[in-house]
Amino acid sequence: YPSSLLLCSGRLKPYKSLPCISANLTEAWWSDRQRPMETKAKDAWGLALVLFLGQLVAFSMAAASFASSFLANLGVNTPLTQSFFAYLLLTLIYVPIHLHRRQKSRIPWYWYLALAFVDVQGNYLVVKAYQYSSITSVTLLDCWTVVWVIILTWYALGTRYSFWQFLGAGTCVAGLGLVLLSDAKSPEQQDGGKMPLLGDALVIAGTVCFAFSNVGEEYCVKKNDQVELIAMLGLFGLVVSAIQIFIFERKSLEAVAWSPTMISLFAGFAVALLVFYTITPFVLKMSGSTLFNLSLLTSDMWAVAIRLLFYQQQVKISDRSFARDHNTLHIYAHKI
Repeated sequence: YPSSLLLCSGRLKPYKSLPCISANLTEAWWSDRQRPMETKAKDAWGLALVLFLGQLVAFSMAAASFASSFLANLGVNTPLTQSFFAYLLLTLIYVPIHLHRRQKSRIPWYWYLALAFVDVQGNYLVVKAYQYSSITSVTLLDCWTVVWVIILTWYALGTRYSFWQFLGAGTCVAGLGLVLLSDAKSPEQQDGGKMPLLGDALVIAGTVCFAFSNVGEEYCVKKNDQVELIAMLGLFGLVVSAIQIFIFERKSLEAVAWSPTMISLFAGFAVALLVFYTITPFVLKMSGSTLFNLSLLTSDMWAVAIRLLFYQQQVKISDRSFARDHNTLHIYAHKI
């Protein structure tokens, strides 16, 4: 009778071969149960790796912030020159690697030029802000990038966000009002040499540039590889910053009194940005621009520590916005 014949191990056997079928069904059932568990474990490890790399980037960002803040306190006003040395390191390291690989680019060179131009302007505005505002205010207001990135990725890349992800980003933005309030009431606001609100405005303008840069980098690494992106960003960033230094910053650069401390600060800033630009494309490819920028919020922790330990300055309202901003990452990452 046909229905009494069942397939087992590639052969037709009588109906009495139920133990073989039962074993196969049990194995298939267990395999189906294991597959989601393996996928969840892989996703968890992937998220942990992204967050870890994000913290390395956050630390490098805090180190660059410290160098910029220290240079500003020494009276050095050369934001373009600081970025120039960072782009120089990227060019010296990654352009030879890219040329050695001899891979054909799928992205036109002028897109890399536009990306580098926007990135240079973002660095200029944020580094310039240290002339007017504190390190904690600058690093906290840096998270405005999250807002612009969500808007750009939603509009340009078609990324969709859940309610909880919007809630996490909204929590971050809510803390920014406290930063602005803190700076508006700061004694430095009445000091003619310091203008915290101007510094805050420069940072927010810089975050718009960084948002375009981050989203552009995310698009590039998903269309091409990371090495080409870093090489082209370094090369065109070097050219753009060199031209702008020649036009806008020659006199400020000539006024710098070079010393071992000064050279160390410039070198430290360049190395910190080298680490930042090296890791950033990998994080963008694995997680996207939004989670990357939310991961950078922990750089605020280092900024607070620097302000307390090196400058012996109090952190008042900013510490509440700092705590609120850090809840953002937990809400957003938990709901991915």
